[in-house]
Order: sequence, then C-alpha cells, then structure tokens
Amino acid sequence: MGHGHPRAVQTAGPDSYAARLRRLHEAAMAARARADEQAGRGTGRGPQDGTTDQRPRGVISASWRRCLAAGIDPEAGSAPLAFEGEDIRQVRSAHPMSRLLPVITETLLEAVTADDQILLVTDAAGRVLWRDGSHRTMARADEVGLSAGFDWSESAIGTNGLGTALAARRPLYVFSAEHLVRALHVWSCSAAPIIDPDSGEPLGCVDVSGMTRAMRPASVALVEATARLAESRLTLRMLERDQRLRRRHDRHLSALRGEPGALVTATGRIIAGDDALQWAGHRVLPPETGDRVVLPDGRSAFLEALGDGGFLLRLAGRGRPPVLTLSFLGADHPSAYLDGTRLPLSLRHAEILAMLVLNPGGMTADQLSFHLYGDAGNPVTARAEIHRLRAQLGRAIVAKPYRLDCAVEADFVELKRLLTTDETTAVARAYRGPLLPRSEVPALRREREELEGQVRARLLRWGGPDALWAYAETERGRNDVQILERLVAMLPRHDHRAVAAGIRIGDAGPP
Repeated sequence: MGHGHPRAVQTAGPDSYAARLRRLHEAAMAARARADEQAGRGTGRGPQDGTTDQRPRGVISASWRRCLAAGIDPEAGSAPLAFEGEDIRQVRSAHPMSRLLPVITETLLEAVTADDQILLVTDAAGRVLWRDGSHRTMARADEVGLSAGFDWSESAIGTNGLGTALAARRPLYVFSAEHLVRALHVWSCSAAPIIDPDSGEPLGCVDVSGMTRAMRPASVALVEATARLAESRLTLRMLERDQRLRRRHDRHLSALRGEPGALVTATGRIIAGDDALQWAGHRVLPPETGDRVVLPDGRSAFLEALGDGGFLLRLAGRGRPPVLTLSFLGADHPSAYLDGTRLPLSLRHAEILAMLVLNPGGMTADQLSFHLYGDAGNPVTARAEIHRLRAQLGRAIVAKPYRLDCAVEADFVELKRLLTTDETTAVARAYRGPLLPRSEVPALRREREELEGQVRARLLRWGGPDALWAYAETERGRNDVQILERLVAMLPRHDHRAVAAGIRIGDAGPP
C-alpha cells in the first residue's frame, strides 16, 4: 500500500501543484454548477468532464464525487460541532482509543509541535476526541472547527484527511485544494485509520494537520507507522484475551471427542478447534435470533454461548448427542459433567436440572417458577436461570418447553430403576444419601422422602449384611436404630460392623 500522497507534490513542487489543484477544483465546481442548471439542483451528479487534466488523483476524485452526491457545500466555513463539555469527557473516558492515546502522543506529539502542526485523534465516525500541538496553529484551527468535539467525517465537511482516510480505510495525505471545502485549502493533513484487529472495523483515526506550507507529504509515513504501532498494541491485548478464553473453554472442545468444532470469539474469530473449520479471512458471527449459522462453505452449524463472550461452534447433524452426568445423591455440593467435563453448579441450577430430569416432557417457565419459588415466583427469574444454565450446557437444554435434549446419566434415576428390580445389594450401593439434601423445593423434597422410604423398606425386608452396612454408612443410616439392630442380629459378635452398630445403638439411647 502506498502512503497516499500526491507524487506531483514531490516532482513539481508544492506551490505548482497547489496552483494546479486550485484550477482543477474551480473546473470541477463549475462543471457541477452546469450539471445542476441542466438537471435541477440536488441531482447528485458530479463533474462530468472525463479528461485526466480535469480531475485530481483517483482517491480524491472519488471522495469529491461522494461528497458532492451527499450535498456537501464547498462554501462551508467550518466543520459542525458533534458534542461538547461533559459529553465529550464521557465519550473520551469510555472510548477504547483512550488506551492508545499515550503511544500516539509519545510517538508524534513532540515532532508535530516542533513543526508548528497539530495532532488530532478521532473516533470511528470522524469526531475529534483529542487535540494537541502548536498553540499558534491550534488558534488557526479553531476557525474551521479543527478541534475536539467537531465532526470531520466526509458527510459533515467533505474531503479531508480524517474523514477520507476513514472512508477509504487507508493512510492518506490531503493537500491544499484537494479539500472539497474552499476554507480548508490553506490546510494540509496526513491521516491513518486505526483498525481493530479483533472486529476488523475502524476504531478511530490519527491525524497530523498544519498550514500547507508547514506540511510535508512524507509525514503520512510517520502517521501510518504510529497507527500500525497502536494496532500492534491492540493485537497483543487481543491475543491475551484469546489465550484466556482458550484456557477457560478448551474443555468444551475436548468434550467433543473428535467431532468437528471450534472456539469462536464474540467478534466471530475462530481461535481454536478443528483445522478444517478455520477459514482464513472469514468470521462466524452470532445470528440475530436462534443459534444456527451458515458457514462460508454452505454447511450449517450451531453456536453455543459459553459465557465470557465465547461460543462453541458445532456442525449440525454431526456426532452423537452430548452426555450429561449428574451426581445429586448425598453430596452437599452436587456435581454435573458434560461429556466428562465438570461444570460449576449452584444448588438452584442443580434443582432445575433435577426437575427437568424428573419431567422429561419439558416444563414451561411458569411451571418451573411455581415449583422453584412457589406462588410468589416470577417466570422471568426462571428464564434468567435457564439462560445461565444454557451458557454452560449449550444445546443440551432446549426451549418451548424447557427440556434436556441429551443423554442423561443421573444417580437418582439409576436408583429409581434399581428399585424396580430384585437387586437389593445394588440398591444399597447406589444410594449414597438423600437427593439434594439442602434443597427446599417441595417437589424435590417429596422425591427425596419417597426414595429414602423405598430404599429403607427394601433393605429392612430383603437386605443382607453388606447391603445393610452400605446404608448404615450414609448420613441418615448412621443412627437408624432398626437398621443397626438388624445388623447386630445378622453379624457375628466379633465382626467390626456389629461392634460399630452396637456402639451407635448405645449412643442413640432408648427408642
């Protein structure tokens, strides 16, 4: 990419080129006036003379056409004010360019001030956020609005270094009468947009401006180098964020077990995953609704939100369904695994998962809210909890109604199955304690009491010493006198289990 300055400034000299530009500008404006007279004002037609001598260089000619079509008045006196006072202070503090200001000023400001020029930094819309440099030149710049808070986009003030560099997305030198607005012909400027490597979109623009005789076309190279330095800082921060995102969510890729997939940033960049999915130059952006996306090669895929701005990309119709493993019996801290990867799980989320497992046909937000919170519950709260769960489980939870769309391996479900068989020892081993013992959800409390009662009744009637002792090792069974007395009656007196049961019976006192 060239530096965007007119070669004629170097070959013919600035004075000669400025005079030629003024003639071109007058010819273009005259042609514009004739076109307006013939076709009526506001037609949007630009100069129609097609000879090379009647046109400035291509990037400027294209800008003139855009600006004239947009209705820019070449006789405007100043750029319009975009914001001032407290507004600009708030915009500055919140704008990502504020983090780049130190590297920009350290690189440019001293040289700019020494050469009687000014330094400007804008946002992506061309609105000036910061200005510094020669005080004498800043005083002249105030006359045309070349100051903080003013709008220097092409649509506001026509062809100029800041606005045209942003419109063309390239470094640019705008010399004298290359400005569309006549009041700016005494100015020249070098500008370069700063492109956010994460989003691929302009973040803002850095510009050096001065009176035409104080500016050199070579200054655009220094401005461009400054913009690239700022972009390198952005790239470093982006790579650090990518690394943190990979560390947090690489387990989701591992859980795919060979199924094609990728880890995608909020801006659509693929930062990890199957090589076949990493298309150079393409982005995979989240859809406005739903979670299905069409890939650049035409295949269909799903984006599953992972939290922290990340997504898991999975090809549609590929691989086996995920496996959700739940351990909810006995433990004060219930656990969940998705395809072998442990998930952080609050009691409330464990309660929701248990309710969905016990109601495989699905539940509405109203139903979930009633079961979880009672009559005072709000379906909005239930939806919010489901949304947080889906950030971890992805497509394992579907909506309308809410239900689990995956294979489920839950210890309490397996216990319920064993209770329908004659495998009493297996029942005793499967029962590690009550279902979600800290939960106060009425439906889960009933389920917990029913399981406890069935297990205990089965063991008292059919249980052998091993099965009875397994139950006696649970929290509830430790002081269950009937279970302990049955153990003492069945085991030899010297058996350590009989001794322990006798001690516990004594500690329990008379019934």
